[in-house]
Amino acid sequence: MSISATTAETETAVEPVKKASGKTLWLLAPGVIWMLLFLVTPILMMIYVSFWTQTTFKITPDLTIKSWVTFFTTDTYLSALWTTIRIWLIVLVSTLVVGYPAALYVGLFVKNKTIQTALLVLCVIPFWTSFLIRVLAWRPMLGKEGAINLILQGLGIINQPIEVLLFSELSVIIGMTQIYCVFMVGPIAFMMGRIDQSVIEAAQDLGAGFWRIFRTIILPLTMPGVVVGAIFVSVMVLGEFATAAALSGRKVNLLGNIIVTQVGSLKWAFAAVVGVVLTVLMGIVVAALLRVVDLRKEL
Repeated sequence: MSISATTAETETAVEPVKKASGKTLWLLAPGVIWMLLFLVTPILMMIYVSFWTQTTFKITPDLTIKSWVTFFTTDTYLSALWTTIRIWLIVLVSTLVVGYPAALYVGLFVKNKTIQTALLVLCVIPFWTSFLIRVLAWRPMLGKEGAINLILQGLGIINQPIEVLLFSELSVIIGMTQIYCVFMVGPIAFMMGRIDQSVIEAAQDLGAGFWRIFRTIILPLTMPGVVVGAIFVSVMVLGEFATAAALSGRKVNLLGNIIVTQVGSLKWAFAAVVGVVLTVLMGIVVAALLRVVDLRKEL
């Protein structure tokens, strides 16, 4: 075969590759433009505004680190940062503790697909109402004369109402756990449904008990669902402000509440500082969770 013929064949093979790469770029363009306009640009603008000079009555684009220094040297704001992290960890664990058994039951023990669907729909029913209604609905449940205290007193378990149930950090955790638990149940139940039942049956035939099957088969295979649910819950809890304001009586101050307060006071620079800190915190959490399981391979 001559060199010219070989060169011609190579060029012929390269042309479809170039066409395919060109089509790929055109297909990626809308998504890339969207991400640049509505994700990258706002984040860069927020970082830029965080260095503006903020005075009592106005804000000027003169760059300074005064707002950053104020955040990291004020006990109130640092306390809000640690409170946000603490409540996020507690809610993440509580949604996993409540959501995993529910997903395990729906995805593994319920064999009828219709019943499975019905149970998952029941989990989503609260989302048919307003978020604010779901939050405020906990007040008559957790109050001194609320349903929980009345039931406990009626059963003789307590003699006096439990006051810590409402307008406290506990009430915020209870409210967030109920609101965001479904975001943990959904992904885990989805992964449960992908488990091949013949694998579990084979383990049972070999004499493995439930806990060993759970530890060696079910848990590893459902870890991608756990990670996805944890990402959903983490992003929403870290950005929370409404639940804390409504159920804690403004006793619990999260980073989201500080942003709302600063924006309401027209202190854009300091609000941008808190926003950047919160964005970095979310990024670290999501990156850490993605290192647990390679979702691109598992899903």
